[in-house]
Amino acid sequence: MLKRIQVEQLQLGMHIKEFCGSWADHPFWRTGFVIKDPKDISLILASNIKEVVIDCSKGLGAPVEPTLKTDGAKLTTVVPDTTVAMASRALPDTASVPTNQELERASRICRRAKAAVVSMFEEARMGKAVDVGGAAELVEEISESVARNPEAIISLARLKTADDYTYMHSVAVCAMMVALAKKLGLDEAQTRLCGMAGLLHDMGKVAMPIEVLNKPGKLTDAEFDVIRAHPIEGHKILAASSAVDAVSLDVVLHHHEKIDGSGYPERLRSDDISLYAKMASVCDVYDAITSNRPYKSGWDPAESLRRMAEWSGHFDPKVFQAFVKSIGIYPVGSLVRLKSGRIGVVTEQSPTSLTTPMVKAFFSTKSNMRIVPSLVDLSLPHTLEKIIGREDPAQWHFPDLNALWSDPNHLSQ
Repeated sequence: MLKRIQVEQLQLGMHIKEFCGSWADHPFWRTGFVIKDPKDISLILASNIKEVVIDCSKGLGAPVEPTLKTDGAKLTTVVPDTTVAMASRALPDTASVPTNQELERASRICRRAKAAVVSMFEEARMGKAVDVGGAAELVEEISESVARNPEAIISLARLKTADDYTYMHSVAVCAMMVALAKKLGLDEAQTRLCGMAGLLHDMGKVAMPIEVLNKPGKLTDAEFDVIRAHPIEGHKILAASSAVDAVSLDVVLHHHEKIDGSGYPERLRSDDISLYAKMASVCDVYDAITSNRPYKSGWDPAESLRRMAEWSGHFDPKVFQAFVKSIGIYPVGSLVRLKSGRIGVVTEQSPTSLTTPMVKAFFSTKSNMRIVPSLVDLSLPHTLEKIIGREDPAQWHFPDLNALWSDPNHLSQ
């Protein structure tokens, strides 16, 4: 049962389900944990948070303080029913919304998720058991964002710097795993497991030498052998925690396996690789090749899908097809040429067709100059426009390409 209490009522052994206020108002990156240290209570009392929600089924409950209500000639004891109120608060806002409406909320989730992954990785580096309680809360937030609009958070998580690649890569794979699970028809419990597995899949990178992990160039054969050990190291780290589920352990160990048996670390073939690991393989590779790295620029999203489709023996065909359907043939951020000769960037998918997304046109090849950006909905029945091809961003050098689709206020009408 959930109860909303004043922070002054907090005691050791209580399980905090939610802080009542902005996540920026408290010093914890996670919720969903049991208070074990008196210092945590002191930190909460010193913050701007005045109330919290505790889960009495997972920790110590708060004593009920009944009030007395006069009812005519008799006194009646009234116990406040917080369960109904909290049930309504806990209902996720999963109504579908346009990409531009979800971008700001998704951006906040990405920032918080990065901080959480950084914290988990640091715990692992120090030899501590990884606390997945807070990770579960983040998976829930990411899942709700995907339910509202999968394109927003998946696309934003692709925008990484070299310094935060490892952490944001985990966030991106989490979001894509959730979207792919929904497309494959997995139930809610399985979808959450997929999200958690995506968030944890690269935990073994904490055991890799930093100079090899962040090398700004091609790895030598010896260095690649070192990196190939990260699935095994990640499995060892997470297996030490009894709270890590079997799906996450499987994905951590097997997300680099290929259906033709040429993957690592166990060279499993198609029938021996779980559905979850096959899903993670696609999501992991897509985010890796579309992200900017110290030694190369990321490929265009649409071009990346085209190349991945040509890699025979790498991915499970059914899983890959479902992945393409989940993000579109022309994913958000793809640079395309329209029939009119205009060039634009994909800003949103169409609910009716994979080939008719929303495009922000901003350049004319006929006049060879920038034009006032305009949104073109290719799914409208009478539109004369259509995509006639992909364009290579490296050939055009548009410095604000990412801002054109990720910032709803940037050069928009």
